[in-house]
Amino acid sequence: MLPLRSNRKVPNMKLYWLVIWAGTMFLNLVTADCNITSQAVSCEESGKNLFNIPNNLLQNVTKLSLKNNKITLEDHDKEILGRFINLTELHLNENNITVLYNCSFYNLKKLRSLDISNNCISTVHKAAFAGLNELSVLNLSHNKIAQLDSDPFTSLESLTVLNLQYNFLKYFHIKSSFKLIKIVLAGNPWNCSCDLLDLQAWLTASNVTLENESNTTCAFPNMEKISIKTAAIQPADCKTEKTSLENTVTSTAAVNLRSSALITALTPNNFTGNNGTHTALPLVGKSWTFLAGVLGFVLSTTLLIFTAVKCPAWYHHLMSYRHRRLEENYSEMFEQEFSADMNSSPVSATSSEEPVVIFEKVHAFGDEEDGFIEDKYIDTCVNEEH
Repeated sequence: MLPLRSNRKVPNMKLYWLVIWAGTMFLNLVTADCNITSQAVSCEESGKNLFNIPNNLLQNVTKLSLKNNKITLEDHDKEILGRFINLTELHLNENNITVLYNCSFYNLKKLRSLDISNNCISTVHKAAFAGLNELSVLNLSHNKIAQLDSDPFTSLESLTVLNLQYNFLKYFHIKSSFKLIKIVLAGNPWNCSCDLLDLQAWLTASNVTLENESNTTCAFPNMEKISIKTAAIQPADCKTEKTSLENTVTSTAAVNLRSSALITALTPNNFTGNNGTHTALPLVGKSWTFLAGVLGFVLSTTLLIFTAVKCPAWYHHLMSYRHRRLEENYSEMFEQEFSADMNSSPVSATSSEEPVVIFEKVHAFGDEEDGFIEDKYIDTCVNEEH
């Protein structure tokens, strides 16, 4: 009986792991809320306060709805999106996306419809939609886009419908080669000036349909309900404005030229070329100020170093004037004056011997003496000794 009991445990263990695997698959399907049909796999992840795109979705999903969440479409989200290579329809509306970076949907080559409306998008990079070769419908409405041109959409060869309504667009620079079937531009504060001329020309020349044209009106320069497609923007006025702008730029350049006249006056006005003609020198740029500053710094530093090195020698040389020796000619003159004084002094008649006076030249003086001292009492002292 014991061997029979051990044989029964093997099928029981297999059944146990089979139940666990089936339960896990069931929980994943319930969590992702995906519907599987013979032709498509659609997953509904709307309104679940998701901050990131879930990574437990089926890899063969074709339709994915992630609206009404808090997704920002950062690098982690882009990596997860790149796994759904069979995705044809993607809804990311009503999320917290602010910027569409380059290659945000780089691996979704089968995607045909993309809805990114009702976000906070203010910046669309030039290669944001790179790789979406099959994309035909793009919805960017109800965002905060203020500046945009047709460059991000030129790589979308299959694009037919573009929705840009209710953004902050005043201008939309668009190339004439850009092709669409329908475009939605209502609800933007359009400025019907010369900057809108290329969009107006494109709307008129192409076969595109401007949907909701009655609400696609000019907000500036006046508040009249005029369609941007029929607004009176004269190309001649734009040329005049362009000419005046060029004149303004020219006058500004002339003022800058006059302000640099003092600088250019310090340099030669012309030089002689190889053919003997005089050619004007190019204008001096702002680099001369930097060069002058460097030269001034180098010269001042050199002067300070030279002064610091020579200052002790100069000080010693200046102070040595107070200890200069008397020159020999001054000593001889002083001796002659002293001898004259001795000859003129009275001598006693009774004395037969004349006093002998020994005079020595003094060649060194103390720090506080400034010359020889004449002592008029030397004769008296000598007489008394004799």
